[in-house]
Amino acid sequence: MSKEKSGAHAARRRVMGQALQIAGAVTAANIFPGITRCAMAAAVMEESPVVETKLGKLRGVRGDGVIVFKGVSYGQSTAGKNRFMPPVAVPPWTGVRDALEYGPRAPQNERASTAPHLAWIRDTRPTSEDCLKLNVWTPAVNDGGKRPVMVYIHGGGFISGSAGAAGVEGSNLAKHGNVVVVSMNHRLNVFGHCYLGALDARYADSGNVGMLDLIAALQWVRDNAAAFGGDAGNVTIFGQSGGASKVAVLMAMPAAQGLFHKAVIQSASSLLRMAPAAEADKSAQAILTQLGIDKSNVGALQDIPAEQLLKAMSASITATSIDNCRPVVDGRALPGHPFDPSAPAISAKVPLLIGTCETETAFDFSLNPKNFTLSADDAHARVKFLLGVDDAGTNRFLDAYRKTHPGATPSELVIYIFSDYKYRQNDIKAAELKAAQGAAPAYMYLFTWRTPVLDGKLMTPHTLCIPFVFGNVDAAAGITGTAPERYALSEKVQGAWVAFARAGNPNHPGLPAWKPYSIGERTTMIFDNACKAVSDPAGADRVVINTAPTYVAELAGRR
Repeated sequence: MSKEKSGAHAARRRVMGQALQIAGAVTAANIFPGITRCAMAAAVMEESPVVETKLGKLRGVRGDGVIVFKGVSYGQSTAGKNRFMPPVAVPPWTGVRDALEYGPRAPQNERASTAPHLAWIRDTRPTSEDCLKLNVWTPAVNDGGKRPVMVYIHGGGFISGSAGAAGVEGSNLAKHGNVVVVSMNHRLNVFGHCYLGALDARYADSGNVGMLDLIAALQWVRDNAAAFGGDAGNVTIFGQSGGASKVAVLMAMPAAQGLFHKAVIQSASSLLRMAPAAEADKSAQAILTQLGIDKSNVGALQDIPAEQLLKAMSASITATSIDNCRPVVDGRALPGHPFDPSAPAISAKVPLLIGTCETETAFDFSLNPKNFTLSADDAHARVKFLLGVDDAGTNRFLDAYRKTHPGATPSELVIYIFSDYKYRQNDIKAAELKAAQGAAPAYMYLFTWRTPVLDGKLMTPHTLCIPFVFGNVDAAAGITGTAPERYALSEKVQGAWVAFARAGNPNHPGLPAWKPYSIGERTTMIFDNACKAVSDPAGADRVVINTAPTYVAELAGRR
């Protein structure tokens, strides 16, 4: 069936559905004579509110205190001639477009794990290069509201993920925080970060088009926030894991300056440095080699099927042990590393909220239950390999963490060490650099609440903070468990994020006083059943892990 016929059928179904709804309203008015036909029909139509954007009208849906718009195009398809190119604007349209379904995921390799405790963060929708879609949740539209706008950037590193997972649905956050929530899909992996600029000037921006997608989405927010009850002058970007690293990159991109006013970085492992152009060029050439394409014919990559390009990317990473499908310091879109050697100067006045979970890498361990039963020798081998140190260095790290975590099993020691090495070390460094600027505050947190899932073995894993921020602990019960204590903690966490989005300060009545981070005090909010502000928590671990090499994502495969 042609696209035109398919669209016509969809339009007829929509009209018929609305006619049936109105007919039902009329019937109800006959049954309940106190309600007029006009009032009932108006109530039905109000369930499908329409907003006029700068490009055309969108129809959303109202339910449970929020109005939702899904799958809104903020850029054209990135396939064919648009592949590896900056996003292309959507042309204006006439009539009303439905915005009722999430858009497709960006092309990506499927994750192998189907573990039940991870289902809440997985999206199984189809993939497509027509993936530049965003979603909006708002308490009201067309009301002149000046609500803070919270733009969530999904995780999955720079290679996978989507905004359509149940755990990041924005209704609860929008409703309880009285904020406008926006999320989006954008290009990832080889489609978003294959640096071809050194081979062909036409593709000068190809290493960062995934980030340019995010900037296009933020421009859409700037242009349309008011119609959705939001304040384009008060936008907070927040993300977890890879999404948090994307927040850091946006802070260093000149084209993003002024499009957001506050930033939240949750559990970023690789936020300090991105891919150097020379290394990214080698990675791109490795992909060309896998496909048998000469480097003088880069344009041929635009005709390769998406699945074949993903396979070539994976094969090139295996062959080189280097993964540079990530933002590129190209001297254009990204002039320098986000937090190396200093915090990004162009975002000096942007307040920052940053932190980690205590045992992030328990998430990785949970993909294979055998990881929770390591022997002492296994733990030694893991630490030696992951940190890239010799036997003496390995023993030094293990001995230090045994002292600060008495009774910890060998598996738990590895989790503590690698969580600090891969996540907390880098996030603390970013907070230090931000505080050193002295232009806007940085607030540091540490999430220590332990989930009962997997008999407590998960402790405080990567991603656990997400449902508490979004107020989706029920949708994410697979990782949070079902104890009622979750709700009180979610109110405290969500309250902090909303307060920060509103005024650049996460303090609110549900928490003890929370000072900005400084080298002298290192004030950190501990999120647990009893929240408390602590000076330099786990300070001994911080000192010892700082003697390890800095974690750099693209080099991790070498060890």
